[in-house]
Amino acid sequence: MYRILSKDMLSPAICRMRVYAPRVASSARPGQFLIVRVNEHGERIPLTISDYDVDEGSVTIVTQKIGASTREICALEVGEFLEDVVGPLGLPSDFVEKTDEELKDSRYIFIAGGVGTAPVYPQVKYLKSRGVHADVIIGAKTSDLLIYKEEMASVCDNLFICTDDGSEGFKGMVTGLLEKLVTEDGRKYTQAVAIGPMIMMKFATLTAKKLGLPITVSLNTLMVDGTGMCGACRVTVAGKTRFACVEGPEFNGYDVDFDEAMRRQGMYRKEEIEEDHKCKIR
Repeated sequence: MYRILSKDMLSPAICRMRVYAPRVASSARPGQFLIVRVNEHGERIPLTISDYDVDEGSVTIVTQKIGASTREICALEVGEFLEDVVGPLGLPSDFVEKTDEELKDSRYIFIAGGVGTAPVYPQVKYLKSRGVHADVIIGAKTSDLLIYKEEMASVCDNLFICTDDGSEGFKGMVTGLLEKLVTEDGRKYTQAVAIGPMIMMKFATLTAKKLGLPITVSLNTLMVDGTGMCGACRVTVAGKTRFACVEGPEFNGYDVDFDEAMRRQGMYRKEEIEEDHKCKIR
């Protein structure tokens, strides 16, 4: 059993929890994820690690209420327990394995969309600890859906806010802001990282390619079982079938077949909607 140490609502539908899981915390690295279960009969929910504290023995998870199981997670309170927290799973971000010499001239730009902002935070925090420069774009539909602004500002060089409706920061899509930063403002980056909705990562990749900028994307939203057994996270990368949970979740964005990934992502939407409806009326 894994005790919930703290809980706060980042928005009406997005919940952040610190969970006591010392073994997981001691091994966690940026880019990895966990499998969480509310109870012994609960669904296995893959959640990217949003932070970890080895001294405290805690890991931080951010959950968006999008179905029955995620609503059950968000309904738990401080002092209550999760049945299982399994991890860390998946491969760490590739920069974790790079030497200081390899990283010294790097300058990263992170494109974070919606709840995908949470897993960007530990990556930027880690790079700061290695002395690597990183800027961050946080995008959301409206200002009230923006999360992690203060936390991100404390670990990145420059934070840029982007909202679809212009209620805060740049008005428009994150891709438009990325292009502006590079072509109009003259900012130079050696690597982009995009984490968020699949459609956002697709167009971020197209924009990065137009700018001649290498880009990494995270396919964590495809995962179900988290062990490679269910096959739900199969995706074509560089013409080969890959499993996001055991061979990722991060891949070279240029190589990902996003259209296939988006089709796969919608396979169980009907069942998810039906179960969520049952959960609401119970």
